[in-house]
Amino acid sequence: MALHPSVAACRRGVRGVLAGIEPGDAVLVACSGGADSLALAAATVFEGHKAGLRVIGATVDHGLQPGSADQAARVIGQLAELGVDETATIRVEVHGGGQGPEAAARRARYDALEQLREHFGAVLVLLGHTRDDQAETVLLGLARGSGARSLAGMRRAFDHYARPLLDVTRDDTLTACQVEGLAPWDDPHNDDPGYARVRVRRTVLPVLEENLGPGVAAALARTADQVRDDVEALDALARTAYDDLRTPAARGAEGLPLDRLHDLHRAVASRVLRLAALDAGAIDSELFHVHVRALVDLAAGLADGEVQLPGHVSAYRESGRLRFRPTPVPR
Repeated sequence: MALHPSVAACRRGVRGVLAGIEPGDAVLVACSGGADSLALAAATVFEGHKAGLRVIGATVDHGLQPGSADQAARVIGQLAELGVDETATIRVEVHGGGQGPEAAARRARYDALEQLREHFGAVLVLLGHTRDDQAETVLLGLARGSGARSLAGMRRAFDHYARPLLDVTRDDTLTACQVEGLAPWDDPHNDDPGYARVRVRRTVLPVLEENLGPGVAAALARTADQVRDDVEALDALARTAYDDLRTPAARGAEGLPLDRLHDLHRAVASRVLRLAALDAGAIDSELFHVHVRALVDLAAGLADGEVQLPGHVSAYRESGRLRFRPTPVPR
């Protein structure tokens, strides 16, 4: 019997990211129990075991919904039935800390996955984001005017993480689960219109498909791939420039020398300023284009005073340098 195309698509994506990993190494699959991550887990068990890898199945309980512990236990049972070598569940506490609920949950989830990765000695953590997720990310970034970084969407791989299903549709993951007899969980948050991503998924993208023709989601995801190479090239140039500005010879005073910043192309200078803001304590997930633009204007002398950044950090000019300090707390 021929392999179903949806199952084949999931396995092909996983096979690509596992290439080159040595037999005996461990990979960890993050699984919420939804169709995307469940299909990913099934594909990873098949491809990972074929390559002689240890497959660890893990789920993170955010504790944000009634019965979340029961759902985590259900996912662990499904992962065991799929044939993973070991399972793990970890419960986290989601604290806002000045972030929105989605950003706070994401930060807590990645912190938990990193703990599990280190515990099991996994060389790679696999995440179940699909082409549809990528399209939604690009569209949200476009709507927010967040610049090329958002248009580049989610990275296919970073640090010890990879997203094998970015070329696979959500319909394919759901079909793969049906074909393989898996019962995915429908997260109520995925139908909550209070989340912008849900409104994009349920309303905006269908309207675009209806009025512009089919393939909008695929085109948005393709745009992300096309922009990603340019973004990464500029990021590399910015990192080199930032490190150069912070060499021992340039560290005679705190902050960045404005005269040398002015010599950089605006596209590189803006990224240098973003790196400096992050090093000063600004929150990555909440540092948007509007903040970086304000930093550029401040550095160029087009604005006075200081720029307040997410994370209770403020930037200001002093003695020919751009400096950062904690934002005063109002009394």
